[in-house]
Amino acid sequence: MERVLLAGATGYIGRHLAAALHAGGYRVRAVVRDVARAEAPGAFGAPALAGLVDEWVECDVARLGPEAMAGADRVVSALGVTRQKADPWDIDYAANLRLLELAEAAGTASFLYVGVMNAAGGTSALMRAKAAFAQALARSDVDPQIVNPSAYFSDLTAILNLARRRIAVRVGAGDTRIRPIHGADLAEFCVARLGETGAWDVGGPDVFTYREVVELAFDALGATPRWIVVPPAVLSAGVWAADRAGPRTASLARFFAEGLQHDGVGAATGERRLHDYYYSLAAR
Repeated sequence: MERVLLAGATGYIGRHLAAALHAGGYRVRAVVRDVARAEAPGAFGAPALAGLVDEWVECDVARLGPEAMAGADRVVSALGVTRQKADPWDIDYAANLRLLELAEAAGTASFLYVGVMNAAGGTSALMRAKAAFAQALARSDVDPQIVNPSAYFSDLTAILNLARRRIAVRVGAGDTRIRPIHGADLAEFCVARLGETGAWDVGGPDVFTYREVVELAFDALGATPRWIVVPPAVLSAGVWAADRAGPRTASLARFFAEGLQHDGVGAATGERRLHDYYYSLAAR
């Protein structure tokens, strides 16, 4: 039974990774700040880690020591800034780089990193930090697996929540395409790649434009959208203003603006569909 050190275990993807690793017969060593919080259910239907984790390392990942890596055969990291008030360069880059250095020193077989699609062309701090770590991992002596998803179902819950308030927003024609993926499908894809080396852009079974995602959310609620159309020039002006409001605001604004205007369509995988996800939430 191989031992996998899992970082970012309490996030949406991290929890699904723990479940997929456990189901795949791996021994899971999870790095968490709070075991009690980790053992409770996560957001957006992500599983509780109770019963899925064999070994706990309770500490801030930035202070992780070599002993945490002892005996680990592989590393899987879903570590990254989501909604925290943190600098992506501290988490997405530096904390992952620390993990990689420990993995290299311990002679682990592989390091799987869950990044994001289109990071190399992004201008936000978040995208640049992710791209920088992916480049460092690709150069490592540890076998790299870099998995870049398009968009998560959990992210698109925000569109359904806006639809509940009868708000429908799109940028221009809303024709940017994405292939959103459920966390469980992404986790299963990742675990299946552990014996390989490479980088993959991946998404779920269906491709949507952003306009179609909004329409699907309203369909699930049995409502009709009344569109607020944001011209691309106005979005660009908003990014310009955000750049002057502070680094965190600028990074978030650039991240979301670029995501709304650049296609993110990877290889299709999994069977869970956004249609079913939205309808299940709408029925609650």
